[in-house]
Amino acid sequence: MKGLDSYALKARYYPALLATIPALVALAILISRAKFSLTTGIASLAIPVLVFAAADIARRVGKRLEEKIYAESGGKPSVTMMRYSDVTFDAASKEAYRAFYASKINQPIPTEEAEKANVKAGDAFYDRGGAWLRENTRGKKFGVLLAENITYGYRRNLLGLKWPSLLTNAALISLCGYFLYKKGELNTDDETTIALLIVVALAVVHSLFMAFSVSKQSVIEASRQYARQLILSCEMFIGKQAAPAKPSKPKTTKAK
Repeated sequence: MKGLDSYALKARYYPALLATIPALVALAILISRAKFSLTTGIASLAIPVLVFAAADIARRVGKRLEEKIYAESGGKPSVTMMRYSDVTFDAASKEAYRAFYASKINQPIPTEEAEKANVKAGDAFYDRGGAWLRENTRGKKFGVLLAENITYGYRRNLLGLKWPSLLTNAALISLCGYFLYKKGELNTDDETTIALLIVVALAVVHSLFMAFSVSKQSVIEASRQYARQLILSCEMFIGKQAAPAKPSKPKTTKAK
């Protein structure tokens, strides 16, 4: 855990933990109820491996979903918000941001007419400017931007695990239902029956959460919030450039 930064922990491993809770609980119950053996040792090792694998799947599937969402919504928000036709920022602010981009990437600002004639060329300018911002806004000074980025990454990666999680829950519910059926009469005094019922109840509640709370729209909202904050970070750089230099103190000479 010490080797994980804030983004990796909250945007990758938290979604993985949340998406695999029912399976982790089922494994934990299996380990706690069994005597130590090779099987329980393997099950113990499976818990961190499952979380790591889920985090890797979430990142890969999340990135593919990201590209699909951008294609459906007209492009990357940090790019579309800078277009002349977008009204997220006022015209004067966007002009200042474009000038700032141009000074950093050494590329002329696209005019409104040129952007209308070739949207892809204009988007390439905004994309390069956004890339410069992302590389130069790492650190504690941009805490709000990091928080928005974590929220976006968390929602995107959790959406990537939505269907694998629902399928896993369905398998757990079916498996537990089979064991309960084989046991026959439900006995609430039996620890095994109680454990199986806990897993079923958790899997049902978890499935409802994943089905109704994890959505594409929530990812789009988070991506727009992050993009807006990323573009607004230009203000800090522009403010530094515009700040007047501190007057130097006049040198005094000592009388001999």
